[in-house]
Amino acid sequence: MIYEFDKMRLMTVSTKSIGEVNDCYICRDLASDGGILYTVILVHDHHVVRQLLELFKMSERTGEGVLISEFAYGEKEILVFPYHKERPLSEFYSGETLSLAQCEEVCISTLLACISCNLPYPILYLLLTGGQLHMTSDGSVYFGYEMDLSKLDCEIGESECTGVCAKLLLTLLEPKAGQKATSYYLLSKKTANGSYDRFTDLYRDVTIAAVSPEKLTLLTRFRMWLDRNTDRILGILFWISLILGIVALSILLSRIFLGGNSWLRLIYNTFKQIGTESLLQ
Repeated sequence: MIYEFDKMRLMTVSTKSIGEVNDCYICRDLASDGGILYTVILVHDHHVVRQLLELFKMSERTGEGVLISEFAYGEKEILVFPYHKERPLSEFYSGETLSLAQCEEVCISTLLACISCNLPYPILYLLLTGGQLHMTSDGSVYFGYEMDLSKLDCEIGESECTGVCAKLLLTLLEPKAGQKATSYYLLSKKTANGSYDRFTDLYRDVTIAAVSPEKLTLLTRFRMWLDRNTDRILGILFWISLILGIVALSILLSRIFLGGNSWLRLIYNTFKQIGTESLLQ
């Protein structure tokens, strides 16, 4: 099959998937020098076509630089994305054989791929949950664009995408949990609390935690220490507050039932005479 649009003549060389809503093909552009390969999404569900057109029209993330072309083909819609050699992150990443620094570099590269792809969040979510992250031999991370649009949810936003990405990074760093990695501890704590709603916040935490100790400023070290020990500090403050509250309550009750500063006099009179010796002599 050949799809023609503008200066492109896309000939199918491989079928990736056939679905109820869309099909996915690898196509060669016969009009280009060397026959560049592209990932072509053919959408044949009218409702989803309308959703996609509205999505790209209304979203600030237009896919610029990633969505090569988009055009109607009869009653169908065609989306053209780049094609790169498939090296799934889930298969080619081995955290056990990499150093902590290398694992953190893969995490940062993953985040940059999410931020720079510039696709609307509902589509980015499909790629993240569909295992479309790939890794080069040097540790760089990039997206593949095979997707099942039957799962498209136009209400998905940055918060959901960031949450999925945070859990993925936590999985990548898990082999280094025994090394007391600050990045792993910080992500595990904040992911459990659902603290990540923006990619910029996630990127900031990962890059700060991944910096070698000798490059950290005193303020950054303090903030990292505070993040690690927040629960312990809150526990100590709770007990101090409880003790002070009990002391204050006892003073108040002594004033009510014994009058004046009887609570303080009780302590004073107790120590005024020890044994048979008076402290007032």
